[in-house]
Amino acid sequence: MHIVSAHDVSVELGGLPVLRGINLSLGRGEAVALLGGNGSGKSTLVRSLLGLIPAQRGSIELFGTSLSSFSQWSKVGYVPQRSTGGLSGAKVKEVVASGRLAHRRPFLPASAADRRAVSDALAAVGLSDRAGSEMTHLSGGQQQRVLVARALASTPELLVLDEPTAGVDLEHQQLLAAVLSQLLRSGTSVLVVLHEVGALAGLVNRAVVLREGRVVHDGALSEVVTGHPHHGHEIDEPAHRLGFLNGTVER
Repeated sequence: MHIVSAHDVSVELGGLPVLRGINLSLGRGEAVALLGGNGSGKSTLVRSLLGLIPAQRGSIELFGTSLSSFSQWSKVGYVPQRSTGGLSGAKVKEVVASGRLAHRRPFLPASAADRRAVSDALAAVGLSDRAGSEMTHLSGGQQQRVLVARALASTPELLVLDEPTAGVDLEHQQLLAAVLSQLLRSGTSVLVVLHEVGALAGLVNRAVVLREGRVVHDGALSEVVTGHPHHGHEIDEPAHRLGFLNGTVER
């Protein structure tokens, strides 16, 4: 059973096609990097896979269940592109604790397991000492790490991250890589949109490259980095123009 399965998915926004016939799968314990240029559809794809943007055509399944029927959201952790909208007055520990809501029964206080998950998640991203800080008092990179911690607190079986290293220094990118490596060993599946391949390159089993809303490569990351001429989907631009050789990809 695939953890994520998308077949012939197409999405239009404002009447304009953004995704065109996307096929994508993700297995248990697999890490897939979603790469591509600005406007290629990466963020739209992950949001569609999570039901945040409706697809006009095609089918999506999570954990073998049609997206329209899926209800086990406690299995899914999501790190959106950094935004503190609606979080300006919140403390770090409150934001991270919100990652436990799908595990809690309504109107009951946090359990010892909830508090432990929050503490472990903050430690994992190196922010234990900022638990009581307000989000607005953190740097952009620290805010991004809080959003990662919120997803980790949910102890997900599927973790979807949209540019989690944006604005994060190399030291903490390496810390994130270590956390994700441990999750992968435990069987968690990871789908990650990357602007910079950087410290996470060693974790990636497959790279999926989008161009103009279509998959143009689904295979080894090394084939994208080297511009290998024989991979299954032709990439129209040379790899160096896409920025893969220096570890970056256009937004």
